[in-house]
Amino acid sequence: MEQITIKVNGVDYQVDGGQSVLDACHSIGIHIPTLCWMRGLNEIGACRMCVVELKGAKRLITACVYPVKDGMELTTNSLVVQKARKMNLELLLSSHDQNCLSCSRSTDCELQALCKEYDVDGMKFIGTKEHFEKETSTLHLVRDNNKCILCRRCVSACQHQYVGVISPADRGFETHIACAFEAPLAETGCVSCGQCIVNCPTGALMEKDDTDKVLDAINDPEKTVVVQTAPSIRATIGEAFGFPIGTNTEGKMVAALRRLGFDQVFDTDTAADITIWEEANEFIERVKNNGTLPLLTSCCPGWTKFLEMYHPEFFNNISSCKSPQGMMGGLIKTYWAEKNEVDTKNLVVVSIMPCTAKKFELDRYDMHAAGEGIQDNDISLTTRELVKLIRRAGLDFANLPDEKFDEALGDSSGASVIFGASGGVLEAALRTAASWISGEELANPEFVEVRGEEGIKEATYNVAGIDVNVCSVSGLEGVEKVLRQVRDGEKSYHIIEIMACPGGCVNGGGQPSQPAKVRNFIDLKELRAKALYDEDVAKAVRVSHKNELVMKLYDEYLEKPGSHKAHDILHTTYQLRQRNY
Repeated sequence: MEQITIKVNGVDYQVDGGQSVLDACHSIGIHIPTLCWMRGLNEIGACRMCVVELKGAKRLITACVYPVKDGMELTTNSLVVQKARKMNLELLLSSHDQNCLSCSRSTDCELQALCKEYDVDGMKFIGTKEHFEKETSTLHLVRDNNKCILCRRCVSACQHQYVGVISPADRGFETHIACAFEAPLAETGCVSCGQCIVNCPTGALMEKDDTDKVLDAINDPEKTVVVQTAPSIRATIGEAFGFPIGTNTEGKMVAALRRLGFDQVFDTDTAADITIWEEANEFIERVKNNGTLPLLTSCCPGWTKFLEMYHPEFFNNISSCKSPQGMMGGLIKTYWAEKNEVDTKNLVVVSIMPCTAKKFELDRYDMHAAGEGIQDNDISLTTRELVKLIRRAGLDFANLPDEKFDEALGDSSGASVIFGASGGVLEAALRTAASWISGEELANPEFVEVRGEEGIKEATYNVAGIDVNVCSVSGLEGVEKVLRQVRDGEKSYHIIEIMACPGGCVNGGGQPSQPAKVRNFIDLKELRAKALYDEDVAKAVRVSHKNELVMKLYDEYLEKPGSHKAHDILHTTYQLRQRNY
């Protein structure tokens, strides 16, 4: 890329041409604040926080959308610029709910941080304050438009997910984010992915808080409370306690969960290995018997909900396997409860998930392995909610000892760990399917071509003389393209992995919040995923079909993959979901 010369704050710099002033300044170590801007997602210059002076311009320019030009002279920290940014913040606060002490994002709010940085107390302008009722119609989300700054990051995130069920409504002080015709979110095509939440800079969007339900269960002497944690949680929870992004803090997480009072701490990775046994068996049966292909993976509840609302014509393609959360909860309520003589009526299963769609999944049909009226999982918490519990309990997370999961359902392979990264489910399935089809163990179990954060990844692998065409889709934006190509005969795949959240579970809607200045300039997805791939490499067993605990489970209880008992506990069905808007 052509290098050009710009002058910033009186100093000459060489920067790449063709980029924005904001990106150019960041590349030379100069931070410019933003509220609305998200790289590749929301680049509209609406909040005016990134204004800078350009020599010769009649007014301040917005750095996020203004292109750099050779010879331009910029000032990013003049008194004029500082006053303009401060006034923008004061105007935002004039109509903002400033009840920060009780806000769930207090100390973790981008607006609050900027107000502190620019010494804004919110009392200079008193504007008209409309009161908006909270949106609570769904199982996973609360929207409080009184805390919204109309940055539109949530709107763009929803559009990029190819759902687009929210948008600005009304004008002036009455402007707010809503669904069409002010419909409840639960009546729209929302897939519960939570990408709107992780992209919101304030407390306007949050998951429904179920932490009190967990504390009530733990403190009930008649209840046995078991917790399971998804693969990606170990790679993200440390961020909330000062660890570098991408640090695997599995041992400290397990220790924290025990100290919170859970009776058993299980690893959902075990169920991820079981998912591969069932899904690989399903895939092989379809290949051998000319069954419906491509097989679509079913681990992501955001994606399966999307399918049920937008593409029921692919019901015969999607795997009948429950998600690992569903499988683990079902096994705890059946196998583990029977083995330990625990009454399921007094057994509470809590899942710690990277995903707000897991809250929705609790109430899915066919999630009652132990019988009607007994849910596989009772409560699902996001990573953020677990952080809240740990802080409330006064635990010094960083200095906790490293402990191991309970053995009964706590052993896993490297294949299960990578479920949390885009392409990980597909790669894990290929490791086992390739071995079972060929009858030989793989010399190298890695299928690196399906890894990464790109929207669509394709590969062809020769397995026992069969060319197996595979595809991995990261984020719902690419789903429409891939499914259309399959439907129209333009593409022929054997198996497709789809994850609703870009980058997979490591970037799920329930993961720790990171401000725009981090999300825009650091690849969170790559760093978090690396922690999982590193753990995979370090594992003694890297394929699901060699997990001895799972082998024992099938021998003692499940019989074999695809058995009648396995279907009762580990599989589900799909139904058309109505959406009014």
